[in-house]
Amino acid sequence: MAQYEMQEMNLPNEEGKRILYPRLILTGQKDTNFLAKLLARGTTFNAGEVSGLLQGLADEMALLLGQGYSIKLNGIGTFTPSLALRKDKEREEAGEDATRRNARSIEIGGIKFRPEKEFVRSTNRGCTLERSQQKFRRSSKKYTPQQRLKRALQYLDKYPYMTIADYAALTGLCHTTASLELKSWRQQPDSEITVSGCGTHRVYIRRAKREEETGNSQATSQE
Repeated sequence: MAQYEMQEMNLPNEEGKRILYPRLILTGQKDTNFLAKLLARGTTFNAGEVSGLLQGLADEMALLLGQGYSIKLNGIGTFTPSLALRKDKEREEAGEDATRRNARSIEIGGIKFRPEKEFVRSTNRGCTLERSQQKFRRSSKKYTPQQRLKRALQYLDKYPYMTIADYAALTGLCHTTASLELKSWRQQPDSEITVSGCGTHRVYIRRAKREEETGNSQATSQE
């Protein structure tokens, strides 16, 4: 049985009242080996063979996605690759004299997944919910703004980019508030966070320290 808790949104509704929304409490995580054992039951395959097939599926999907294909798994959903600038690469701007990005500056930054409606309905049919005994919490009170920034920078030390959903998961903020706060960090040069890409491909990266490096080189040359 899955549990949920009620969490308060930071932004009020049109009437100026704060509202609550349900948030699923994750029980844990299951890996490929666990799924392989489930799939092997009632078949002539053993869990190792099923695990090998699943790994083969992952390898072939990665190859096709890297070649520019989207992949639809019937009954599950569609996977689509998305691009992002490599770490420490500045975003390309319009204009004849603007910096241009070549293919070596761009990489697959993520894989987007759009589930089929029937997959969502099947998941819902298998979901039995009960309310957690925990009281609802304000998402913005879990960490201070500086603690949230620190967690974001630690994340970007490990990964080349961060999405709004990643930041929301890191900080406990709702999606809208996470988006607004990331925009605020982006406008503060000392936050070290900036944006890459645009539209649905927009991600947040660690700001390149070119200005600092340029300043140091100029100081050295003057000496």
